[in-house]
Amino acid sequence: MGSGFRWLLASSWTSNVGDGIALAAGPLLVASQTDSAFLVALAALLQRLPWLLLGLWAGAIADRVDRRAVVMVANALRALVVVALCVLLGTGHVSIGAVLAVMFLYGVAEVFADSASQTLLPMLVEPRDLGTGNARLQAGFLAANQLLGPPVGAFLFALGAIWPFVVQVVCVALAVVLVARIASQPPPAREVRTHVRQDIAEGLRWIAANAPVRTLALVILVFNVTWAAPWGVLVKYALDHLDMGEVGFGLLTTASAVGGIVGVASFGWLERRARLSTIMRVCLSLEVLMHLVLALTTTGWVALVVMVVFGAYAFVWGTVSNTIRQRAVPSEFQGRVGSVYGVCVFGGLVVGQALGGVLAQAWGITAPFWFAFVGAGVTLALVWRQLEHVAHAGEVPGTDG
Repeated sequence: MGSGFRWLLASSWTSNVGDGIALAAGPLLVASQTDSAFLVALAALLQRLPWLLLGLWAGAIADRVDRRAVVMVANALRALVVVALCVLLGTGHVSIGAVLAVMFLYGVAEVFADSASQTLLPMLVEPRDLGTGNARLQAGFLAANQLLGPPVGAFLFALGAIWPFVVQVVCVALAVVLVARIASQPPPAREVRTHVRQDIAEGLRWIAANAPVRTLALVILVFNVTWAAPWGVLVKYALDHLDMGEVGFGLLTTASAVGGIVGVASFGWLERRARLSTIMRVCLSLEVLMHLVLALTTTGWVALVVMVVFGAYAFVWGTVSNTIRQRAVPSEFQGRVGSVYGVCVFGGLVVGQALGGVLAQAWGITAPFWFAFVGAGVTLALVWRQLEHVAHAGEVPGTDG
């Protein structure tokens, strides 16, 4: 698939190791600085807020300048932000305010890095190889960010609060060096220079006029709302409803990562043997059934099996949806359209978690699962026939089995 893809893959895997370490070390650091539940929740919100504030701008900028350079600069800024945190930790001047500021600034830089990096794959590989490329990038996210990084981060934090962040700086800095080996990747030349706001509006108009891409964006938004509603109360569901304890809750999240590894590993086999529209319908149908089973069960092992299946189909869906979008969107719009999808993802998570808390408080811990079952089921019924058209958007002949 070319040396450029190999450097991109190595950079992504390395960066995900650092982010996975911070996934565990960050909350531990917040908890060590405050007992306030509000501040703990605020820390989680600050990780998603930059996407809602700056996601569209980041996508527009990725379509205006050298995309590789944006990734390098944004990752370098991420490393500098964590270096500042290490200095505060090393000198004993860290505070909850400083930690929250670091998390927000890191998230801002991450928005620009992610918006630009997701445009690189379609520029480095042939359209027929996008599925394989996305699967390998997803495998790196699962192995490094979800499985390897968190336990390493927790172990390093136990040795000293500064150590996981020192390792994270090294990983992010190395990711910059690796992505620098990719040849320069400027977007297609544009005859007229416009303001960023005009670029954003142009991207939104393009999505509005493209039915398959628009439908896919709406599906991602709604299904993230319905998924986040029960996920936001998963810890109380595991502890109070299933009586699984803290270890059981940890096993639920680990089970989904294990399922994800299985799903990503089997993607090539699935892509060769099934139509993309069939894969999409199966994945979304399993999502609806997952919510129903979790709403009904009171048994921990059933929930664990469901989470393994969830991880498998969720990451297959992520690979398919990314591949379809990258095939369908012209290169000059990749950043802007990708950023709209990012806003749909994170906007859906914020709205869904808020709804889940309200529903659980008013009608019990299983109410968010019933809401998710009904909402996802109705949405799937409405888009079922359109998924055939969505799956073939931008398709290269011979790529869909």
